[in-house]
Amino acid sequence: MRQMKWLGLAAMVFATLAMAQTPPQKIAAQNGVSFVSGGIGVDSEERLKAREKEFNLKLVFTLVEGNYLSDVGVSIKNAGGKTLVEHVADGPFFLAKLPAGTYTVATSYEGKNQIRKVSVGAGLKTEYFRWASNPQTDYVLPRESPRK
Repeated sequence: MRQMKWLGLAAMVFATLAMAQTPPQKIAAQNGVSFVSGGIGVDSEERLKAREKEFNLKLVFTLVEGNYLSDVGVSIKNAGGKTLVEHVADGPFFLAKLPAGTYTVATSYEGKNQIRKVSVGAGLKTEYFRWASNPQTDYVLPRESPRK
């Protein structure tokens, strides 16, 4: 019994150290625009959520069924058509700090593109990009049965 307690304590210490040493998401910059992407795993998602106040645009990438996606191409152009950001998202969340204005946001997942105009200001603007699943590459979570 005493050995079980020590093993439990050692596991808790190891888990705490591992979480403390998880590297923070790195903020990148292109053409004066700061951005970060990620969100794979609970820790990464929580770190990004804690930093949302630093940004004014949040993009979320999912399948129509709700599964999060990564490796989504992101391109942001200003009203004059100049490309400000070209990036492949490391996870389902992409945050950017842009000057107030209207932008064209183009995203690409498995060769399927979505383009839309987005206006940002001082507060956080969230845009959701959803793609239909591809049975050859996507694992779709089963729908839950209604509880009786």
